[in-house]
Amino acid sequence: MIRTHERVVAVTFNAAWNDAGLDDVLGELAIRRSPATFFLTGDFADRYPEVVRRIAAAGHGLGNHSYSHPYFKELTAAGRRREVQAADRALRAAGAGGALTPFFRFPCSETSPAQIREVNGLGFADIEFTTDTNGWMGTEGGMSVDRAVHRALDALCPGAIVQMHVGTTEGQSEVIDAQALPRILDAIAARGYRVIDLRTLVPVPRTARLADEP
Repeated sequence: MIRTHERVVAVTFNAAWNDAGLDDVLGELAIRRSPATFFLTGDFADRYPEVVRRIAAAGHGLGNHSYSHPYFKELTAAGRRREVQAADRALRAAGAGGALTPFFRFPCSETSPAQIREVNGLGFADIEFTTDTNGWMGTEGGMSVDRAVHRALDALCPGAIVQMHVGTTEGQSEVIDAQALPRILDAIAARGYRVIDLRTLVPVPRTARLADEP
């Protein structure tokens, strides 16, 4: 959550698996003229470079979600650095361009003060979230569209950051977050909140080091 007294909220999406829900997500955001930030893994960017370009062309921000989505605590400091830099390199190669932000989101929200300092040292700000809709769990995991909507709205407060996901994990048949998004956005507006670009809410200059720096 970002400290602010304004009734604003940021909407974010993670992408690591596939692009199954992308058309619906981008469509709903466009209809409502709502900005979002997409945190992509480098592996996703390598497999779906056209998605990177579509998100950038739609005017949304792109953030770094590591290259292969590992558990960071199981890596050495050098390994964590390689994950961040490889993802940055992949996003740039895929055509992120000016949509690329200095934002990093840890895989599995697995953070520690020491690891955050490492990421900061690479020029990235750690951006986590106020609530995760848990839509990524799918109906197979006990989630529903109603539950995803309620999780987003129950945490609504000034400066809230909502985390959702693009795509489905293996074995899942529907993208709950894509279905929940229009209801979430409409309810946010109905409650007097405004969805703003995370780049406005957290105005961090682009100071990340080049991806191939040691």
